[in-house]
Amino acid sequence: MASEAVKVIVRCRPMNEREKALGCKAVVSMESERGQCFLQNPAATGEPPKQFTFDGAYYQEHSTEQIYNEIAYPLVEGVTEGYNGTIFAYGQTGSGKSFTMQGVVDPSIQKGIIPRAFEHIFESVQCAENAKFLVRASYLEIYNEDIRDLLGADTKQKLELKEHPEKGVYVKGLSLHTVHSVVQCEQIMETGWRNRAVGYTLMNKDSSRSHSIFTVNMEIYNVDEQGQDHLRAAKLNLVDLAGSERQSKTGATGERLKEATKINLSLSALGNVISALVDGRCKHIPYRDSKLTRLLQDSLGGNTKTLMVACLSPADNNYDESLSTLRYANRAKNIKNKPCINEDPKDALLREYQEEIKKLKAILAEQMSAHNLSAAMRTETTPDKTPLPEDSVAAADEELTSAQDPAAPWTVQDTGGMSRGAAGAEVAVTAEGISLPADQQQVLARLQMLERQVVGGEQAKNKDLKEKHKRRKKYADERRMQLVTALQQSNEDSSDWVLLNVYDSIQEEVRAKSKLLEKMQKKLQAAETEIKDLQSEFELEKIDYLSTIRRLERDLMLFQQLLDQVQSLVRRDCNYSNLEKIKRESIWDEETSCWKIPQPLIQKTRLPAAVPALPQPKPAQKSPSAESQERTPEEDRYQLVLNRSDSQTVASNYFRPQRASRILHPDPTENRALPGPEGAPSSASAMPRPFRLQALTVVPPTTTKRKKGKAGSAGCPL
Repeated sequence: MASEAVKVIVRCRPMNEREKALGCKAVVSMESERGQCFLQNPAATGEPPKQFTFDGAYYQEHSTEQIYNEIAYPLVEGVTEGYNGTIFAYGQTGSGKSFTMQGVVDPSIQKGIIPRAFEHIFESVQCAENAKFLVRASYLEIYNEDIRDLLGADTKQKLELKEHPEKGVYVKGLSLHTVHSVVQCEQIMETGWRNRAVGYTLMNKDSSRSHSIFTVNMEIYNVDEQGQDHLRAAKLNLVDLAGSERQSKTGATGERLKEATKINLSLSALGNVISALVDGRCKHIPYRDSKLTRLLQDSLGGNTKTLMVACLSPADNNYDESLSTLRYANRAKNIKNKPCINEDPKDALLREYQEEIKKLKAILAEQMSAHNLSAAMRTETTPDKTPLPEDSVAAADEELTSAQDPAAPWTVQDTGGMSRGAAGAEVAVTAEGISLPADQQQVLARLQMLERQVVGGEQAKNKDLKEKHKRRKKYADERRMQLVTALQQSNEDSSDWVLLNVYDSIQEEVRAKSKLLEKMQKKLQAAETEIKDLQSEFELEKIDYLSTIRRLERDLMLFQQLLDQVQSLVRRDCNYSNLEKIKRESIWDEETSCWKIPQPLIQKTRLPAAVPALPQPKPAQKSPSAESQERTPEEDRYQLVLNRSDSQTVASNYFRPQRASRILHPDPTENRALPGPEGAPSSASAMPRPFRLQALTVVPPTTTKRKKGKAGSAGCPL
C-alpha cells in the first residue's frame, strides 16, 4: 500500500476593520509560485523573516475558487472513485476558517469549499456511466467535548463515540440523510449551521464555539465490461475547527472562557497527535485524548487522503498566533497516510437495494408483459430538484432504515411489509389504460421508491458537462506538476553549480562564491533565530506545565482533605466507608473517558433463619406418684408458670386494650380480698401474683409470740 503525505496549504486573509483601526502592519508575505510563506518578526525587523514551504500558498488576492480547483479538486475526485477524504481548516479565532469552508454566496468566486464539494460530487455522479450512487449526509459538532447531532430531532442530546473492528470509530445514533441533489445538500448544511454554537468575542462577532464535521457518505455500484458487479464505499469529511484563543485578546469570561478552554485542549490534543505521528520513535499515538482526534483518527495516519488549510491573519499583533499556526502546519505535512479504495464493504446498503430491485423487477416481469412493465415504470416521477422539507427527509431515512432491518425483509410473501414501504411513496401505477392489482401496485411503488434513492448517470450523454469535468481535472493535475517542479528547483543545492561551474576569471568565481556565502549566512542566521525561538517557547511551555502540575497538586490535596473529613460521616454499613475497596473496584472507561465507580449501597445485617429444634427422645414415662416425689417445690412452681397460657402472662394482659368505661368507672368490689379467719386476706380469692413476682422466692410468714408489756401494749391495735 503506497503512502501519501498530508497536503497542507496556507491562506492569509485581508485585514479586518478592527486591525485597521488599531493601526496594525502586515507581517505575512507569500510566494505562491513556489508555495512559500514568510513571516517577519515585528520586534526584530533586522532579522531575516521566517520561511515555510507548503503545497500551496494563497495570499489576500486569491479566491476560494482557485484554491478548490488547484488543491481540493483532486481529493474530492478521489472520493467519487472510492477513496476516503478529509479537508479541515485550522487557525486562530477570526482567521477565516469558516469563510474558507462555508464561504459566501456573493461573489460566487468566494463560495466555500463545502458547497463546491457538493457541486463536484453530483457533477461526477451525473456524468458516470454504468454506475449508481447512494449519497447520504450527516452533520455533527463537538461542543465542550460533547458530540451533538446538528440534524437530529434534539440538537442538544449528547451522543456516544463507539469503535467497531470493521467500521472503525463512529458516532452512535447519528442521523444520516439521503440526498439527491446539490440543493438538498445546501439545505441540510444551512439547517445544521443554524443549530451550531456560535458566540461573540472581541476578535470575532460570530466566533465558532465548537468543531463541526459535515460528512458525505457514498456507496458506488458499477458494472464492468465483463458484466461483473463491483461495490465501493467512500467518505468525505469536511471539518471546520474552532479557533485557538487567548483570553487576553478575546475577553472571554464565564461560559465563553469555559468554551475556549475546551477548544484549546482539543486543539492541543490534535497537535500532540501530529507530533507523535511525525516522530518515528513514538510508539503510542494519543488519539483518545480528545473526541476530535478520535473522529479524525483515520484522517491522520490512516486510510484517508487529507488536506489541511492553515488560515492566517496578516496583522503584527497576531504574530505569535500566526507563527504557532505555521509551525503546526509545517509538522502536519510530514504525516504519512495510506489511502486505498474501499471495495466490497460488508455493511453496504446499496448492495441490498440493488438486490431488492432485481427481485422486484423479476416479480413484475413474471406477472406482467414487457410492454406493460415499461409503461408502468415510465410513470415514475423524476427526482425533484427542489429542497425537501426536513420531516420528509427524516421520514425517508426512517423508511430506508426499516428496509435495512433484517427482521422485516422485503419479500413477495411479506405483503404487510411492502404496504408499509408503499405507504410513504405516492406514485401513479396506471398509465395508458393499464390497471394493476393491489399487490402489483405495492411491488411497483416499492421498486420506484428504491430507484429514487439511488442516483447516477442522469447526464451520461451530456458531452459538454463531461468535457468541463475533464478540463477541471486536467487543470488540477497541471497545477500540481508545476508546484512540484518549482519545489524541486528551490530545493536544489546551489553549491553544486557553484563548485562545478567553469569560470572565465578569478573575479567571476569570487563574486559567485560571495553570493553563495551571503546566502548561507542568511540561512545560518535564520536557523539560529529559529533555535532561540524554539528554546524560549520550550521554556514557556515548561513553566506552564509546572504551574499546571502545582495547581493540580493543590486541588488534589484539597479534595483529599475534604474526603477525610466527610468519610467519618459515612455510615459504617455503607460500602463507601471503605474507600480503598472502592478504588480497587473502580474501572476507567476509554469510551466515555470517565471512571465507572460502584453504586452506593447500604449493607443491612440480616440474621440467619431460625433452625427448628431436633426432636428429643422421650424419656421413659414414670408414674405420677414417683414424678411428684422426685420434683421439688421450686420445680413445681416453674412448671406451673410454663404451662400457663399466653392469656395469663403479664405482657399480654398489660397491653391488652380495655373498654374506656371500665377504665373510667372501675368496680370497687372487684378484686377485693375477703378476710380470712384471723382477719388476713384469703389466699384463695386474692389476685394472682404477677409473672415476675411469682418467679421470686416467697418466704411464708412466721407467727411469733409477742411479749405483753407496757411498750408492746401501746403499739397493738385495739
